[in-house]
Amino acid sequence: MAVELSLGPGPTRRAVLARRVRWLVAATITYNVIEGIVATTAGTLASSGALVAFGLDSMIEVASAAAVAWQFAARDPQVIERREKTALRIIAISFFVLAAYVTADSVRTLLGSGEAEHSASGLVLAALSLAIMPGLSYAQRRAGRELGSATAVADSKQTLLCTYLSAVLLVGLALNSLLGWSWADPIVALVIAAVAVKEGRDAWRGDACCPRPHQRGRCHGE
Repeated sequence: MAVELSLGPGPTRRAVLARRVRWLVAATITYNVIEGIVATTAGTLASSGALVAFGLDSMIEVASAAAVAWQFAARDPQVIERREKTALRIIAISFFVLAAYVTADSVRTLLGSGEAEHSASGLVLAALSLAIMPGLSYAQRRAGRELGSATAVADSKQTLLCTYLSAVLLVGLALNSLLGWSWADPIVALVIAAVAVKEGRDAWRGDACCPRPHQRGRCHGE
């Protein structure tokens, strides 16, 4: 597909977008720290492996967002660009760690070593995350694409994956509470783990979907 050449956003617009990314990353980190503490506490009290895993996912998301925050802490556009590869590698590793943990926890659950138990606070937290995370992901992905930042786009995918995990947790806890289907959560979580591996490979190679500052066109999936 042909790509139209363009000068991209000017210095003023790029400064605005970089500031927007910093604010979105700060919001993501703040929310995920709170989410992680609540989820791991509720999971420990309810002996819920799914909730504890969700809390650890929040900490992984914090690591991913922190990498983007470090990159955009610089005000010089050239420094931001130089830091991009390192930040992408950190994000890729966070995807791999998430996939490994979710896979291990899901297999453990399927083998009967543990299962997601009823937790009212867990249901509320999952529903809240499901409402908040898509907006944060969309806003960061949009700003990242316009700015031409592969790291901002990759981190937005990490946030979107957290949304999927929120949905899995919510459905899994609900089905387990209502029908006793403890296997529902780990089965869907394994699918999400596979998606996380793919996104991690893309981030490692720098294949995040976004146009570079000097290009304008459509990227995959748009």
